[in-house]
Amino acid sequence: MKKYVSFLATACLLLPLMQWSCASPPPAPDPWDKVAAILENIQAPVFPDRDFSILDFGAAPDGSDALPAIQAAIAACHAAGGGRVVVPAGSFAVNGSIHLKSNVNLHVSEGAVLLFGTDPKMYLPLVLTRWEGMECMNYAPLIYAYEQENIAITGKGVLDGQASNEHWWPWSGKDTYGWEKGSPSQRDSANRPELSRMNTAEVPVAERIFGEGHYLRPNFIQPYRCKNILIEAVTVKNSPMWVIHPVLSDNITIQGVRVISHGPNSDGCDPEACSNVLIQDCYFDTGDDCIALKSGRNQDGRNIGRAIENVVIRNCEMKDGHGGVVIGSEVSGGARNIFAENCTMDSPNLERAIRIKTNKSRGGVIEDLYFRNIEVGVVKEAVVRINMLYAHDGEPDIHLPVIRNVYIENVRSKSSEYGLMLDGYDENHKISDIFIENCTFDGVEKGNRVQAVERLNLKGVYANGKVLNVEE
Repeated sequence: MKKYVSFLATACLLLPLMQWSCASPPPAPDPWDKVAAILENIQAPVFPDRDFSILDFGAAPDGSDALPAIQAAIAACHAAGGGRVVVPAGSFAVNGSIHLKSNVNLHVSEGAVLLFGTDPKMYLPLVLTRWEGMECMNYAPLIYAYEQENIAITGKGVLDGQASNEHWWPWSGKDTYGWEKGSPSQRDSANRPELSRMNTAEVPVAERIFGEGHYLRPNFIQPYRCKNILIEAVTVKNSPMWVIHPVLSDNITIQGVRVISHGPNSDGCDPEACSNVLIQDCYFDTGDDCIALKSGRNQDGRNIGRAIENVVIRNCEMKDGHGGVVIGSEVSGGARNIFAENCTMDSPNLERAIRIKTNKSRGGVIEDLYFRNIEVGVVKEAVVRINMLYAHDGEPDIHLPVIRNVYIENVRSKSSEYGLMLDGYDENHKISDIFIENCTFDGVEKGNRVQAVERLNLKGVYANGKVLNVEE
């Protein structure tokens, strides 16, 4: 009897374990399930049903400066508790920087054009800004907001920075953009190199005074340390430099926007050290990266220590540019939880589709990046480009970055020099854990280049009709 009871007791203890061991293991969680949670945290701001027409504050579409009227309308709207500042149809000159305030939606109506002046003195006094990931006091962006909440730029109108080979772009120091030998530029030792030196030396930002005589071009749209941002439906053209550049901000929706700017460093959309960002249904035709996710450069990025994170990119179209969806190069604060899907990229002047770029001075951890369902027509260089050897400016410190956990699926391309072009730093500092699945790269001219990569996982990947083997 005792043996029988002992057997029953043992069986009762083992039965749950036996049932568990025989059942199928639970499925691995789908990382794309995180998107729903991210989107729940991204809510576009809502504004009171109250309009302030700039015409009522003295603006006229006659070539006179509409900036005083726009700023007066913004101030009145803000004081009233919020609403829309309406730019009606017509062409309005704006001789300086528009400063947005909390609870204000700058609504640029269909048929309206804001033409921003090109005299640099119009963008004084200096403001706290980031220039290529480095903090400084510089010209005000053409549209700027500092520590504001619930702000928007909406409407089907046009924002035209009027940058060209005659205005702003020559400061790049490139003769293809109007620079002539002997002319000043950002490359002169007292300008961009000086800001880099200050960054490396951790000079207080209040002492980093640039602006007049330093030739560092302003960005077009820059919300700085803001919350609850909406940029919707507008067309943005001819920017001095980076076009849409939120910095250290949270809860950002950018949708239905068209960016057309072929100047130097004309990145289309550069959220930097931001969290909870949605970029959808946008069109990019640019002189640099279409979308570039950033988190600060070198010491500034590391000291502030804020990653670009929780970003969803979907249903966007990329034409010309250096890269379609890009992480870097100023990414010293790190990048994580980036999701890009259902995008199209196609132009002989688009150099790469998916691009990650950094170098030995940047540092930071770049991880958990997800790309899927991307249609690539023609790109000039590579469909997937990951580069830890990106251009190095000679900064003395070594802060090798980490790149890991990159997932790419259902990407199809028609023409490129390379399918994969992956360059880790060296055999001791490799790119790691790259997962590529169900991808087809056709029209690949030079094959693939894979250096200093560990745990490259390929499943159902074809190049020119053959199963991709990077050992070949």
